[in-house]
Amino acid sequence: MANLDFHIVKRIREQIAKGGERIALKHKVGTVWQGISWTQFGQQVDALSLALLAQGLRTQDKVGIFSNNMPNWTVADFASLQLRAVTVPIYPTNTAAQAAYIIQNADVRVLFVGEQEQFDAALGIFEQCEQLELIVAMSHDINVDGCEFALSWNEFLAKGSEENQAELAQRLEQANFDDLLTLIYTSGTTGQPKGVMLDYANIAAQLEGHDQRLSLSESDVSLCFLPLSHVFERAWTFYVLYRGATNCYLQDTMQVRDALGEIRPTVMCAVPRFYEKIFSAIHEKVSKAPFIRKVIFTWAVNMGAKMAVCQQEGRKPSLMLKKAHNLADKMVLSKLRDLLGGRINFMPCGGAKLDETIGRFFHAIGINVKLGYGMTETTATISCWDDQCFNPDSIGMSMPGAQVKIGENNEILVRGPMVMRGYYKLPEETAKTFDEHGFLKTGDAGHIDEQGNLFITDRIKELMKTSGGKYIAPQMIEGAIGKDHYIEQIAVIADTRKFVSALIVPCFDTLEEHAKELNIKYHDRLELIKHHQIVEMFEKRVNELQKELAKFEQVKKFKLLPKAFSMNDGELTPTQKLRRKVINDKYQDEIEEMYTEKKKQS
Repeated sequence: MANLDFHIVKRIREQIAKGGERIALKHKVGTVWQGISWTQFGQQVDALSLALLAQGLRTQDKVGIFSNNMPNWTVADFASLQLRAVTVPIYPTNTAAQAAYIIQNADVRVLFVGEQEQFDAALGIFEQCEQLELIVAMSHDINVDGCEFALSWNEFLAKGSEENQAELAQRLEQANFDDLLTLIYTSGTTGQPKGVMLDYANIAAQLEGHDQRLSLSESDVSLCFLPLSHVFERAWTFYVLYRGATNCYLQDTMQVRDALGEIRPTVMCAVPRFYEKIFSAIHEKVSKAPFIRKVIFTWAVNMGAKMAVCQQEGRKPSLMLKKAHNLADKMVLSKLRDLLGGRINFMPCGGAKLDETIGRFFHAIGINVKLGYGMTETTATISCWDDQCFNPDSIGMSMPGAQVKIGENNEILVRGPMVMRGYYKLPEETAKTFDEHGFLKTGDAGHIDEQGNLFITDRIKELMKTSGGKYIAPQMIEGAIGKDHYIEQIAVIADTRKFVSALIVPCFDTLEEHAKELNIKYHDRLELIKHHQIVEMFEKRVNELQKELAKFEQVKKFKLLPKAFSMNDGELTPTQKLRRKVINDKYQDEIEEMYTEKKKQS
C-alpha cells in the first residue's frame, strides 16, 4: 500500500487521538457558540459510521449531504469517508429538481439533510430517486414522524451496533489513495451539472502543497461560512482539521458580521464580493467624514501600503516609516482590522478575480489576503499569492506540484496530482477536457510573466463577439464596473450586438440611503431607478469606472433593474455565476429597448 502520510482519514484520526478536550468544531446554538472537543468529534464520527454500516453501506457507495454548514455536515462527511464511501455534496439552495438530478446521477443511497427546507425538498423527490433508501435529518427541529423512509439524527445513530466495529476497523485498514473520495457537481452556466470525481490522492496533493505555502497550527481558528458543498470551503475544512485547528460553522451567512466579532477568527476563506462590500462600506463612510478625518485615513492607508511593499519585497522599512506606520496603525489601521475580528493571520480568497485596488487596500491595512485560482476539477487551488514578491494584478504563482502552461488561444492548461480523475459517467466529456499530453483545459485564457505570476485575461467560453467583429470579455468589464458600492450585480450584453450594454442591479440599501439624502420621493424601487437624478448618478459612476477600458469595451447603455438576479429564478448558478442565456431571454424587452433607443438617438 502507498504511503498514507497524507491520507485525510488517517490524518484526521491522528488529530482525534491526540486532540483530547481541545475544541475541534464550534457552532452557534441560540446566542452562544458551543464547542465540540476532538474526543467528542471522534465519537460522533465513529457512531455515525457504525449506523451507516448497519444500513448496509458498501465500499464506494454514495452518500449525499444536502445542507447548510453545520458540524454534523463534517461528521457525516468523515463518517462516510471512514467507510470508504463517496460523499456527494448538494448546495442547500438547490431546487428539488436540481437535487433530484444529482441524487439520481450519483446513485445516492443515503441522504443527509440539514434544515426543514432541504427535508421538504427531499421528501418531494424521494419516489423518483430509485437508489435512494433513506433520508436522515441532521437538525433536531425537523419533524420526521410518520415518514417511513426518514429518520432523525438520533434515531439513525441508534441503528449502529458494536458488532460492526470489526468491519469499521477493516475499512480503515483498507484505506488507499485510489478510492474515490467525493463527487462534486459543477454548477455549469449551461446544461446539466457534471460530477467531478476527486480521489484521496487529489486531496493529499493539496494538503502537501498547502503545507509548503501556508502556516497553520492547532491554535488557529477558522470561520467556515462559504458553502461546504463548494470545493473551496470543503477542501479548506479538510486542511483546517488536518492541521488540528478549530473550525467554526456559520449556518446563517447573514450573521457573518456578528460572527467575526464573536469568534475573532485567525483565518477564513472568502470570495471577492466579501472584500468588495467591506471596501465599499469603509470608503462610503470615509466619504461622509469631516475633511481632517479623510486626510488622516488617506495618510494611514498610504503608510500601510508602503509597509506592505517592504514586506512583499523583503526590505527593511526605514526608521521613519516604522514610526509613521506604528502611529497609522494605532489611529486607523487596527480599527479597520477590528471589522474582521482583529486577529486575522491570513485569508484565502477565491472564486473570481479580486480587483487589484481592493487587494492592495487589504494588504495596506494589515490583512494578508491570499488570492488564489482554481476549479472543482483541480481540487481547488492551482495558484495563489505568495507572502512575498507577488503581483497584485495576478492570481499568484503555481502551487507545488501543479504544472501550469499556456496552450492554444492562450488557454491556461494544468497537469498534476490535484487534477480530477474525470467526470462521473461522462467519458466523452472527460476526454474533451484534457489535451493529448494529459493537461486539463481550464477554459480560461491568460499568460505567465517572467517571475512565474499567472494572469487571467478572459474566459474563453464566455467571450462575446460584437457585430463589428470585436471580442469582448464580459467578466473583465463586469469586474471593473461591479466593484462600485452602488452596484450589487451586473450582466454585460454584447454578443452579436453593435455595442456593449449592461443590465445593472443596484445595491438598494446604499441607493435608498442616497435617495433619502437627496430628498427623492418614490413609491417603490421601480420608480426610484427611473428617477432622472438616480439614472444620471449611475451614468457618471459607470463612465468613471470604465474609463481605463478600450472604447469598444465600454458600456454605452444600461438598464437598472428593480430585482436581483437569483438562483430561484434560474438566473444564477449555485456558485452565483450568471446564467447568461436565461438572463438574455428573461430581459429580452429591456435589452432590445437599449439598442432601439440608441438607433433613435443616432
